[in-house]
Amino acid sequence: MSRLLYLVFALFALPVFASEKHYGPRLEGFDYPFAVHTFQLDSQGQSLEMAYMDIQPETANGQTIVLLHGKNFCAATWESTIQFLTDNGYRVIAPDQIGFCKSSKPAHYQFSFHQLSANTSALLKQLAIDRYTVMGHSMGGMLATRHALLNPDRVQQLVLVNPIGLEDWLAKGVPYQQIDDWYQNALKTNAEGIRQYQQNTYYAGTWQAEYDHWVEMQAGMFRGPGKEIVAWNSALTYDMILTQPVVYEFKNLQVPTLLLIGEQDNTAVGKKLAPKDKQSELGNYSKISRDVAEQIPHAKLVTFEDLGHSPQIQAPERFHRALIEHLQ
Repeated sequence: MSRLLYLVFALFALPVFASEKHYGPRLEGFDYPFAVHTFQLDSQGQSLEMAYMDIQPETANGQTIVLLHGKNFCAATWESTIQFLTDNGYRVIAPDQIGFCKSSKPAHYQFSFHQLSANTSALLKQLAIDRYTVMGHSMGGMLATRHALLNPDRVQQLVLVNPIGLEDWLAKGVPYQQIDDWYQNALKTNAEGIRQYQQNTYYAGTWQAEYDHWVEMQAGMFRGPGKEIVAWNSALTYDMILTQPVVYEFKNLQVPTLLLIGEQDNTAVGKKLAPKDKQSELGNYSKISRDVAEQIPHAKLVTFEDLGHSPQIQAPERFHRALIEHLQ
């Protein structure tokens, strides 16, 4: 490349490179919408830190909602929902689970939904919260389901927002992939791939400029100096998701359950690994959400025909209107 061409390339490339954010392995450098606190806990022979937000309403209604984020999300992505709930009198607890976002990312940890539920219970005990609604989105829906199964006397209502785990992917043809392979795939994570996936899955083919904020949140950790430990924890949690289905236990839920489902969602972990003739059968949220709602005692299903995996971000006003109508 001639010196002149190099200078031209550098001139036009500079704004692109300058706009790329590089965040630390615990999302250092990315600001959350509300104050972040740290809960110290001992788990599996090591001292860990669990980041969380505890947002108090100006006028309290005496109720608390615990928000559980998804696999490619953080507590911060609940921003508009937190604001809506506190405006309506709810105290909101929004943690980052161990292995995610601003919380510790251990090199060795036996990830399970039982363990993450126990960690969440320890946090709530520290905060002296005994009775609450739990709302989980995406992977957080699997965790919220497990938590409600384990704590039926403490959870007053379960809310599932486009949860994954409504089907057993391994049983439906997705082959098991070793953690080392998940790790190598995670190392390739970049903003372009994240944006394309989110547009197709989270937002039903649409895109708004404000969605880029959440793309950069995720991509920034995979660009940063701790990208290897971020990718490793991502791989460990993919294994947890695939090998610990909750779909067989929905019938055992004892708490009132609300499902809020964007029907254009097509999420299925490992779908691309499945045989071609099986892929179209996976992630059919219009069908599987109805199947699961029939299994859950005391379930209420609310659907959004035109929305994708993240209805609370894609159409917050509609989502929140439906949410507040059905909260107990």
